[in-house]
Amino acid sequence: MKVIIGDIGGTKTLLSLLELNNNGDYKILKQTKYASVNYNNFQSMIKDFLEEDSAEEGCFAIAGPVINNSCDLTNLNWYLEADTLADELGIKKITLLNDFAAVSYGILTLKNNEICTLQEGEKNYDSTIAVVGAGTGLGESFLVNHDRKYKVISTEGGHTDFSAKNELEWQLVNYLKQKNKWDRVSVERVVSGQGIVSIYQFLRDINFAEESPDISQKIKQWESGDNSIDVGEIIGLSAIKKDNILTTKTMSIFIENYASEIGNFALKILPYSGIYIAGGIATKITSLLQENHFIDIFLAKGRMKKLLEKMPLYIVENPEVGLKGCIYYLLKR
Repeated sequence: MKVIIGDIGGTKTLLSLLELNNNGDYKILKQTKYASVNYNNFQSMIKDFLEEDSAEEGCFAIAGPVINNSCDLTNLNWYLEADTLADELGIKKITLLNDFAAVSYGILTLKNNEICTLQEGEKNYDSTIAVVGAGTGLGESFLVNHDRKYKVISTEGGHTDFSAKNELEWQLVNYLKQKNKWDRVSVERVVSGQGIVSIYQFLRDINFAEESPDISQKIKQWESGDNSIDVGEIIGLSAIKKDNILTTKTMSIFIENYASEIGNFALKILPYSGIYIAGGIATKITSLLQENHFIDIFLAKGRMKKLLEKMPLYIVENPEVGLKGCIYYLLKR
C-alpha cells in the first residue's frame, strides 16, 4: 500500500511517499523538502509532490493543535481539514497528528546512535517520557506508560506565560510587548527560532554590544523580507564560534530560558523515563547545550533539584523523528 506522510512546520515541510507492506516493513519511494511559505495552501504542495503518483492513505504531523482531525496552523496561514483534503487529493483516508505527538511516537523508534546524552539520570522504564523542542515555535508533549504501552498526550505548553528572571529579561518582555503591540509574551516568543531573532534585535536596539557588520547586513536583508536567510542559524553559529558579544549573549539568554522551561515541564509530569529535546535548533547548537551551564539551569529548581537529577536528558539527533512517528502511528494503530 502506498502512503504519503509529512512533517509540516511553519518554516519547512518534509514529505515522503512510502510503500507499506503487510508485515510492517516500508520502503521510501521518494522524499522532498519544501519551504512552507512558498505555498498558499497544503493541497498545492501535495499535488506538486505527488505529480503522477498516488497514495491510498496519508498521515501528517502538523505544527498546531489538532481537533477533530483538523488544524489551524499556529505559525502558518493554513487551515487543514482531513476529510476535505482526502476528497480534493483523491486519498481514501488522511490522519492529522500534532507535530509533537508525531515526534513523541517517533521517540519510541530511536536507536542509541540517534540520541546524544546530556544527563544519564536513573532511567525508570515504567515512567513518563517528556518531549520538548524549539524550532519555528516551541513544542511540548509527553507519553504516559500503561503496561509498557505508551499513550501520547499533546499540549500547547509553549504558549504559557514567559517569566522574566532578571532586569534584562524584564526589559526584553517590555520591548516585545511595545514593538509587537502584544498584551502578553509567551515562552515560545523567546524559546524558539523566532525568539532567537527577537532576543538579538532587542540587544541590538538597546546597544548592548557592537554588531558584526556581516551579521548586521544579513539581518537587515531578512528584516526587509528576504526569507531565504536563516537568521537564527547565523546567530547560533556565531555564538558557537564565540566571535561576537551580541550573538553570544543572545544565545546565552535563549539557552538559559530553554533549560529553565524544560525543567518547569519536567516538574509537572516527572518524566523518569527520559526527557527528549527535539526540534530543529538543538542539533545545530549541541556544543552549546553540552556546556555545564545548560544542565545547571535545568537543575536550578531549589528543593526539587534531586528529582531532576534522576531524569535522563537527551538531544534527538535524527531530524526525521516526526516522519518516523507518522510511520509508527500507521503501523501500530
